[in-house]
Amino acid sequence: MAVISGVGVSSGRAVGPVVRMPDPVAEPAAGSTVPDGADVAAEGARIAAAAEQVRADLERRAAAAHGDGAAVLEATALMAADPALVTAAQKKVDDGTAPARAVWEAAAEVQAMLESLGGYMAERARDVADVRDRIVAVLDGRPAPGVPERDEPFVLVAHDLAPADTATLNPATCLALVTEGGGPTSHTAILARALGLPAVVAAPGILSVDEGTVVLVDGGVGTVEPDPAADVVEAVRAAAARVLMFDGTGRTADGHRVQLLANVGDAKGAAAAAEAGAEGVGLFRTEFCFLDRAEEPTVQEQVEQYRAVLEPFAGKKVVVRTLDAGADKPLPFLTDATEANPALGVRGYRTAVRHPEVLDHQLEAIARAATTSGTEVWVMAPMISTAAEAADFVALANGHGLATAGVMVEVPAVALTADALMANVAFASIGTNDLTQYAMAADRLLGDLAELSDGWQPAVLRLVHLTAEAGLQANRPVGVCGEAAADPALAVVLTGLGVTSLSMTARAIPEVAATLLSVTKAECQRLAELALAAPDAKAARAAVHAELPPLA
Repeated sequence: MAVISGVGVSSGRAVGPVVRMPDPVAEPAAGSTVPDGADVAAEGARIAAAAEQVRADLERRAAAAHGDGAAVLEATALMAADPALVTAAQKKVDDGTAPARAVWEAAAEVQAMLESLGGYMAERARDVADVRDRIVAVLDGRPAPGVPERDEPFVLVAHDLAPADTATLNPATCLALVTEGGGPTSHTAILARALGLPAVVAAPGILSVDEGTVVLVDGGVGTVEPDPAADVVEAVRAAAARVLMFDGTGRTADGHRVQLLANVGDAKGAAAAAEAGAEGVGLFRTEFCFLDRAEEPTVQEQVEQYRAVLEPFAGKKVVVRTLDAGADKPLPFLTDATEANPALGVRGYRTAVRHPEVLDHQLEAIARAATTSGTEVWVMAPMISTAAEAADFVALANGHGLATAGVMVEVPAVALTADALMANVAFASIGTNDLTQYAMAADRLLGDLAELSDGWQPAVLRLVHLTAEAGLQANRPVGVCGEAAADPALAVVLTGLGVTSLSMTARAIPEVAATLLSVTKAECQRLAELALAAPDAKAARAAVHAELPPLA
């Protein structure tokens, strides 16, 4: 078979036999009804019991998972516990619909509502389908859908993976992930990177590969090669057996320093990143303190939770991002769920216009946590659009005693005016996920646009270069904290573009460090020029990989 091309979302190479995800739970027959003489109330109660069983199972899995996986499982368990789906299904049972069919129809209504909202809420529709399938399986007395269990290592192939499935993968047996659907910011991609599994998404034709076929998955270039040559298999397996170590200092072969930092979202993630030897934190997502709450947490609550994240990095830098609410992270007390296009709406720093007290309280809490943590705390605002907004945020942060204040570069307008921006900030951090979304006019949650939603896009790299150059001229550090930093080859390009730090999932640091050590600063710059000159993301990736022997 010919090599199958998709979008590489988690670097690394792996070889193993294909194992297909089992067929999804079949849709119960339309028009199926409660059997004559059955107790309708009891049939409705079965739905509630099944939902409770699903919730409990997901929570058990969450307790055994880590980091992003645990967070996804907990969110799915919350959806299983939401009475809205159960209540809607029970009403249909009262009208005579069979329980399994009632759950299916009620879930379809919830999915349609979420999809109509777009953005993050539309992405949650997939979670509803996952919960639906699990409830129906319990009602029908069948095993819950999920990843097949195998004693021998394998490559998992699927149309797409539900968050609960991806979160429970065992890296000891699952060598790599390949999906026909999904995109660079799907749950599959995010959790594959967190687990350190090579992964390729948006790979048309992968489902035509027979189960048991040995394939070579290259998550860096985004290819799947069926029946690779024996010498290639041996080389890939030998490379996988090597253990890469990070000595705590990111640098190129000629000693050019590039800080290698971790992205963290809670205390558990911070502890894991510190144990992995990260030089600090380049992105502390503070949303964990606010999500799933009907009202703003108190300042003291925030202080305690922030301190738990900061303390593992005493003596090191931690860059704290203020609340990035809106779009894919709606909050009932802060954002408007009825916005027609939330990705272009009131999100991030923009929420402070209507609710300045929320940002003020958060900055107070960050400053208080910083004073007792022994950490060098930097603070930055997301979704900044103008140099004037940046200046206003920096002044507000400085007023709380936070001396090192900067901004996220996610909006192309800010990158294009980066020279003016740098006059107002102590640093800038580029969020490549949103910068790519806005530069390419491609919803980063839409799998059909996966090829556009790629940090290798030359247009995106030009915006990174503009920002980094402005930082160099103003003597301001410019980092990258988007998913692009976790790609070893792209990390080399970003270094060549002038980026001074890279922040990523902690598991990616050793490979990124080793790749940087294999090239000089001049080679980084030459490879960056190749990427900038390419006509598209695929060509840019191929050109750089061809010149980077350690990844060949």
